[in-house]
Amino acid sequence: MTVSASDLAAVEAQLGRAPRGVLDISYRCPDGTPGVVKTAPKLEDGTPFPTLFYLTDPRLTAEASRLEVAQVMKWMSERLEADESLANDYRKAHEAFLAERNAIEDLGTDFSGGGMPDRVKCLHVLIAYALAKGSQHFRLGTEAVAMAADHAGLRGTAIPEQWPTCEELGIDLDQFDFSRAATPQQPGATA
Repeated sequence: MTVSASDLAAVEAQLGRAPRGVLDISYRCPDGTPGVVKTAPKLEDGTPFPTLFYLTDPRLTAEASRLEVAQVMKWMSERLEADESLANDYRKAHEAFLAERNAIEDLGTDFSGGGMPDRVKCLHVLIAYALAKGSQHFRLGTEAVAMAADHAGLRGTAIPEQWPTCEELGIDLDQFDFSRAATPQQPGATA
């Protein structure tokens, strides 16, 4: 896998620091900017880095944080406990994540990321993983991306236009309290 110097420069600008361990751009936003990088399981200095897919686009990272503040992780974790089908789907995503990471380099651990396979701990990881693998890979990732797309108006810019919508997935964004989360900038808005 080869990452261009211009992609690395774009990711550096997004992160505000030099990216480490980048193997590939795993997801590019519809507007062409890098959105998710695939990272090496160990950084150049030997430090383990188990987060295979890392969210870089600031629009996506900001919205993942807003969804976390609105208690989306708690809602998803509660559903995992009550829905065996959802839990099985999440476990399969966890196993696929481990298999892909271990094919690059086995860290000797069954930690994947985002709280998998038992809870939802980080929407940044779920969104990155879902965007890298597509809307059919795992349900909670598909839902997290749909929520980001619909709540922040990111559909067609940072998230594919054809990604399933919250309405299609049966998610009512009004059930979440976004009052403590910063308001997303809508496309075309000025600060």
